[in-house]
Amino acid sequence: MVRFEVRTDSRAGFVDITREVVGAIHESGVQAGIALVYCQHTTAGITINENADPDVVRDLEMKSSKLIERYDADFTHAEGNSDSHLKSSLFGASETLIVEAGAPMLGTWQGIYLAEFDGPRTRSVFVKVIAG
Repeated sequence: MVRFEVRTDSRAGFVDITREVVGAIHESGVQAGIALVYCQHTTAGITINENADPDVVRDLEMKSSKLIERYDADFTHAEGNSDSHLKSSLFGASETLIVEAGAPMLGTWQGIYLAEFDGPRTRSVFVKVIAG
């Protein structure tokens, strides 16, 4: 298993971690199997989406913030980050990737992102590669 840190610089946003995940898979030596990319934080997540046009992740951040507003009078969680917990649950804490020829099977335009919803913070990401 490989662990790496990601420092985020804003309250919400998406950090491309594709290079780090590819490196972790390569480091494992596994040629065929699966790779689990996992974030153990309750106000962040992992997602796969387009990495060719930065407007895509900007739109994801903008629309998720409009759909789940930061300050909602109905929230009862006292820390003031209920929106972050909701977004993390919707995006999910992990992604599973198929590994072939020692690399993740990503589409032409796909990248792997840490989704930050309560930053700035330093987040831990774990990659577990299983041969199969």
